[in-house]
Amino acid sequence: MSGLSRLVWLLANTAAAILVIWIVLFLLDADRANDVVHWFHRAANWLATWSRGLFHPDNAKLRTTLDYGVAAVVYAVVGALAARTARRG
Repeated sequence: MSGLSRLVWLLANTAAAILVIWIVLFLLDADRANDVVHWFHRAANWLATWSRGLFHPDNAKLRTTLDYGVAAVVYAVVGALAARTARRG
């Protein structure tokens, strides 16, 4: 794996991990007043700005899982494809 493809892969998977961690924290009802939880919430909001609101289920936990989960999957897939392309190029 070249340096560029490694960097692309690392950034995309870091973004996906932040989103997944926020989903888990939300599902476990973590205290949002906690600084660490608050940081993950803000970072996930920024990363998923484009995907929040795509779905409108009544259940807040399902809505959060979908809103942030779609973004996590997209970052992981696009990052893997971009790293693969960078490796070949």
